[in-house]
Amino acid sequence: MPEIALLEVFVDLPDGRRKQGTRHSIPLCLALFTLAVAAGNQGFRAIGDWIDSYKQPLMELFGVERLPSYSTIRRTLLAIDYKEYSARLAQFFEIEPIAGETLALDGKNLRGSYMVENDNLHCEPHKAITLVTAYLVERGLVLQPQEVEDKSNEISAIPEFIKILAGYWNCICIRFDE
Repeated sequence: MPEIALLEVFVDLPDGRRKQGTRHSIPLCLALFTLAVAAGNQGFRAIGDWIDSYKQPLMELFGVERLPSYSTIRRTLLAIDYKEYSARLAQFFEIEPIAGETLALDGKNLRGSYMVENDNLHCEPHKAITLVTAYLVERGLVLQPQEVEDKSNEISAIPEFIKILAGYWNCICIRFDE
């Protein structure tokens, strides 16, 4: 593949997929995912349609004979460390807070991330995954999310999350609005 800066961002990202039958590299799958989402596509089917629509130019751009399907990209995303993915993107795009910028914090449960006893016989049941996320309001950017511990909730996780953000950038300017 040719040297493309977005591919270089994901070069040494650990691959959690099975080695058997793996055709496409993690950097290619994540670069295509990132470009498709940046083009406004939401959902794996829309991403697959976007890849199909631009198949020839994308194959020429990345220097490959075959592009991954939406299901391959989906499996890749399920197997990576999302914190590492978002941290690398933030570093690549040089996302840093600007003095006086509004930082909003919120916690959400990931839809469909829970598993009850009868969902899958091969996996332990577990609660939904809860994430606390920081959002730079003026620019519409979401910063690296932080997972909330199992026995905790978003309200108790936010002070620790602020410490992590402050340590990452050495300073954070927060404005509290009514």
